[in-house]
Amino acid sequence: MKLEDYLVPLPLVAVLRGITPDEIPVVAEALCAEGFRILEVPLNSPQPFESIRRLARGFGDHCLVGAGTVLAAGDVARVRDAGGRLIVMPHADVAVVREAKRLQMICLPGVATPTEAFAALAAGADGLKMFPAEAMVPAALRAWRAVLPAGTLVFAVGGIRPDNMGPWWAEGAAGFGTGSNLYKPGADPARVRAGAAAYAAAFRALPARGA
Repeated sequence: MKLEDYLVPLPLVAVLRGITPDEIPVVAEALCAEGFRILEVPLNSPQPFESIRRLARGFGDHCLVGAGTVLAAGDVARVRDAGGRLIVMPHADVAVVREAKRLQMICLPGVATPTEAFAALAAGADGLKMFPAEAMVPAALRAWRAVLPAGTLVFAVGGIRPDNMGPWWAEGAAGFGTGSNLYKPGADPARVRAGAAAYAAAFRALPARGA
């Protein structure tokens, strides 16, 4: 399946920074129940590869699961071996992108400039993580989209909340990544589900493309 296939029903990436393996089943179930289909465990979390393994085993048949904060090309194979199929990065290291594509994984590098964006796409990136979105403005995405190849998937990540997705969506964001505004280490699963429901409701209230 392609990245686009996991953007329905919600084009939202859950960034589960700090999650532990034992939290995976209940937190992932809460997120999936509200429509999240892309689940990311940053590698600076406790036992990240075991968490990815449990995610892949329990949810990999209907969710795209993998790792975030992937800083080194050498970690890509470890994510793959744990069952992950997604590599998300905070930066645009083309060596990591190329390794992910060599291993037939989906890759979303972090970019903050058009120069980084074009280099990442040339290396094979499946989409772009515009990061940190909270340090940018939606008008920047409009300018990027004027020059990026048609159909490029750009995700706004960093500081995204249910109440601020609208301007990014209006400028052509393909989706969003959300971390601490959705999940904090040790969070009550009921609270995580309530947060996920808030994101889902906010997204469904956005105008349809072209409306």
